[in-house]
Amino acid sequence: MEETGPIELVSPYAADLESKHNGAFEDREMGAEYDIARIERVYRKLDRRIIPAFWVLYFTCSAIRSNVGLSQTMNEAQGHDLAQELHLTPKQISTGLALFYVCYVLFDLPSNLVMTRLSPHVWMSRIVIAVGIIGACMAAIKAAWSLYLTRLLLGIVIAGMWPGMAYYLTLFYPPSRTGKRIGFYFTAAQVSASVVGLVSAGFQEMDGLGGLVGFQWMFLLYGLVGILVGISLLWWLPDRPLAPGETRNRAGWRKWIPQSRPALEGEDAQIHYADLTRVYNRHAWTLKDLWHVLIDWRVWPLMVMYFGVVGVGIGVQNYGTVIIQGINPNLSGVDLSLLFAPIWVMDLIAILLVTPISDRFHHHRALFFSVPVLLQIAGLLITTYAGSESNPWPRYGGLLIVGFGLGPTVPITMTWTNEIFQPRHGEVGVAAASALVSGLGNLGSILTTYALYTGWPADSVPGPSQYRKSNLVMIGILCLSILSAVCMTVLLRVVGNGSRAKQISSGSSTMEGEGVIVDGAARRDLQERGLGRLWFRR
Repeated sequence: MEETGPIELVSPYAADLESKHNGAFEDREMGAEYDIARIERVYRKLDRRIIPAFWVLYFTCSAIRSNVGLSQTMNEAQGHDLAQELHLTPKQISTGLALFYVCYVLFDLPSNLVMTRLSPHVWMSRIVIAVGIIGACMAAIKAAWSLYLTRLLLGIVIAGMWPGMAYYLTLFYPPSRTGKRIGFYFTAAQVSASVVGLVSAGFQEMDGLGGLVGFQWMFLLYGLVGILVGISLLWWLPDRPLAPGETRNRAGWRKWIPQSRPALEGEDAQIHYADLTRVYNRHAWTLKDLWHVLIDWRVWPLMVMYFGVVGVGIGVQNYGTVIIQGINPNLSGVDLSLLFAPIWVMDLIAILLVTPISDRFHHHRALFFSVPVLLQIAGLLITTYAGSESNPWPRYGGLLIVGFGLGPTVPITMTWTNEIFQPRHGEVGVAAASALVSGLGNLGSILTTYALYTGWPADSVPGPSQYRKSNLVMIGILCLSILSAVCMTVLLRVVGNGSRAKQISSGSSTMEGEGVIVDGAARRDLQERGLGRLWFRR
């Protein structure tokens, strides 16, 4: 890990913003200009290095974080589910689930700020190794106190992972390019939920082997995989990019830290540097810089947007099998695991469909956020009111619609955060704002895991109205998310998103309302908007 000195990466195009002639921007290009195809090849090379590593990282951590939800219904007929094995009440389980998010909220921002000072790839590796260790230790829980302790520790060590990944991307990509990439590795959570659901059926067949019940085998093996993945990231993920010709400080204790291969070398590195410095201005941030981020009003609408969608997502993730069991109490533990997986397949499909288009039309993030949220509301209404005792399956169809609507909302929120705060506050803006949005937004996760479903005894009574009030509460916080997205759009149009540091945003290379192209980089951005070259050539 290292802390480099102040580095101001100033684009050769940045000076053009200071020159105007008769009210119009001059187009004075300095330095070499590269064609779009060449630049795209550089970013595809970065994709091959970073996105698979992030996908595996997020898959592993998501599996370890969420498998406790499945343990509530595994081997229930044999008396070996989480509640019966540990002699827990439904309220104790919901408390254990919520404690994870309490620590996540508290430690998200500090973790992300530490990451800006150290080598990001080492910090991400630390997170995954620690998550694997705690996840494996969960196989040894024997009572409520040990469940509480491991969930608290898991929340502490995993804090900063999700916003840290968003911040890490901005070190290599302009903000307008991050939405699709966030969507790509966010699919790991959906695949993880599906795979964990399917594989849990196999773990249930291991019940009793070696003196461990099915969910203990699940905790142990996923934890060991997490440790191995975390160690591999020390060599797999590249460290932050440097200016051409600059070398890393490997003196002192740093020589004992594994050095990963640079993401790009030679001309590729030079092309990437020239393109990225349009938006990336790195300098050693101060507490004053952090304070400006904390008091920026733009954080709060984004946080409320995240509050609703992540609350519903975590609620479905932790209580999905419980909700399905309420739809049809006659289903076995294996049946519940198998029916849980398609929810996340729908989520995955929506991410792959929507996030690339939202990058192309990035000035309309609120629209691409709000439509999927409306689908979630429709799905929850169907899950709550459709079907009958003789045919409850329409309610399960509503859950599939909820899954589809969940898909693109979290990546779009994090991408919008990057787009707003990177040009305004630079590196610390992305790190702090993404941590605040993710951390405080996860108060929604505390609400849905602690206060709803099995955490709400009056609402969990078996019958046609089971979990109805919990579903309606989730609809309410989703409406709040849509309202926040609308308010954010209106306020940005009225107040604007002027840059404090006069940095150039790739999302606004063409000055809105003026129609003036500033430089060659801006022309590339304009050519890349719309539906052309959407999938395989970007």
